[in-house]
Amino acid sequence: MRHCAWAEPLQNGLMTLPPIIRPAVADDEEALGRLGALLVVEHYDFDPERFLAPRPDTPQAYGRFLTSKIDQQEKLVLVAQRNGAVVGYVFGGMEGFDYMALRGPAAVLYDLVVDAAHRRQGVGAALLDAAFGEFTKRGAPRVLLFTAYKNDGAQSLFERVGFRRTMIEMTRELG
Repeated sequence: MRHCAWAEPLQNGLMTLPPIIRPAVADDEEALGRLGALLVVEHYDFDPERFLAPRPDTPQAYGRFLTSKIDQQEKLVLVAQRNGAVVGYVFGGMEGFDYMALRGPAAVLYDLVVDAAHRRQGVGAALLDAAFGEFTKRGAPRVLLFTAYKNDGAQSLFERVGFRRTMIEMTRELG
């Protein structure tokens, strides 16, 4: 388990406990599903034509999906825990050459989600730091990600931890 070495002040002036970052386990399925469903809802709200609509079974389906990746060697699922509760997760994987994207091998972050009550307290940065460490151990030369155009908060975090803009996705609806 990794502990973040610092704590962040809350708006009310109280100090928060640093999150414990650890590999996800099967028992995290419900929490992962709840957070994954949050990701689906937020993205759908950004652009309902581009992103999948949430369904009643989204939490269960997302939780099953993420826990199915835990034992896959090329995948990474880490959770952030505070006071025994999972408050965020990062999901990524190692990928080889991608000639469609004109890039060599890289680690790719697929999801980074932090519960709304724990945002802007260092949880996302701690999850990213732990993921970077794991991907470095696995020999990744770089990490890349995609972020929703309207997700300014996430983009700000990504830039603060050293990501730079390299591609822009554009969508045109047909019909």
